[in-house]
Amino acid sequence: MFGPDITFLGVERCDLGDPASYAGADVVILGAPFDGGTSNRPGARFGPMALRQACYLPHDGSRPSLALRVDPLRDLKVLDAGDVECYSGDIETSIANIEEAVHTIAASGAMPLVLGGDHTIALPDARGVARHHGFGRVSMIHFDAHADTGNIEFGHLYGHGQPMRRLIESEAIRGDRFLQIGLRGYWPGPETLTWMAERDMRSYEMTEIVERGLTECLTEAFAIATDDCDGVFLSVDIDVCDPGHAPGTGTPEPGGLSARQLLDAVRRICYELPVVGMEVVEVAPPYDHAEITAYLGNRVILEALSALARRREVEAGGEPWDPRRPLLEGRRAAGDERGRAVPPVADGL
Repeated sequence: MFGPDITFLGVERCDLGDPASYAGADVVILGAPFDGGTSNRPGARFGPMALRQACYLPHDGSRPSLALRVDPLRDLKVLDAGDVECYSGDIETSIANIEEAVHTIAASGAMPLVLGGDHTIALPDARGVARHHGFGRVSMIHFDAHADTGNIEFGHLYGHGQPMRRLIESEAIRGDRFLQIGLRGYWPGPETLTWMAERDMRSYEMTEIVERGLTECLTEAFAIATDDCDGVFLSVDIDVCDPGHAPGTGTPEPGGLSARQLLDAVRRICYELPVVGMEVVEVAPPYDHAEITAYLGNRVILEALSALARRREVEAGGEPWDPRRPLLEGRRAAGDERGRAVPPVADGL
């Protein structure tokens, strides 16, 4: 809706009004340029545009992953359906439009990957996926500085501080399969925290993550997320990272994850777990500096896609990924132990 009409890093387009255009897709990228639910600084409506183009490499629909040894934009059939029409002054209509688009993608057999937009869109994103996979059958792993479990804010049920409560109330996502990672700061208050505890939510605040280590916390969260659920929805609010790593967001909170921690965590989730839907939200370009936040969000998406591609390769009988493997191991040219290509020998020489 805003800015140049481009696809994510040059992948092919599709039209949700034409099922043949996305038949057989593995992942369909969808923009949700909505920021009418923000409580502080708006601007996330420009997030989809920024996430699609934030890269210094050619937009040629190819991105070989050094670590995972796949090219996710080619090894997977990744398409871009463009943006859902959103009007930030009409939250109910925007939510309904987003949910219908996400459900259309999920029902086709592809994974919806939604570019936000503020975190209000978590409600239609996760509910659209759950409509296909079954209410209560999809767990949520939610990276965020904030719990987003408020009740009524500014006189409204909907907004970027309330989608997780609305999701649990709708029974699309179970409270006891709702995992939050990276919470910190000074909101919400005791009443909301009590509501969360009564729904058996599991929220990893940064103090616990620092004391126990992110790896241990993720391993524990994975066990909960995959217990009695068929799939995982991954929600990444970019403000889970410290503002030094992601300044371009509406409600920055100091003391968060590093960019490296977030990328590693997303990679691990999409490699180890059955992810059936994903969103990256709260990238607000008007507050970004040197595109730091947009670049991070773009790489979060690529790490997720790369891990999905490598997971599929392993499921098809390929070699399991070993993160300790040296970058150049196994890459020598055939026929040359030193790794230099052997030139062909001409006849008679």
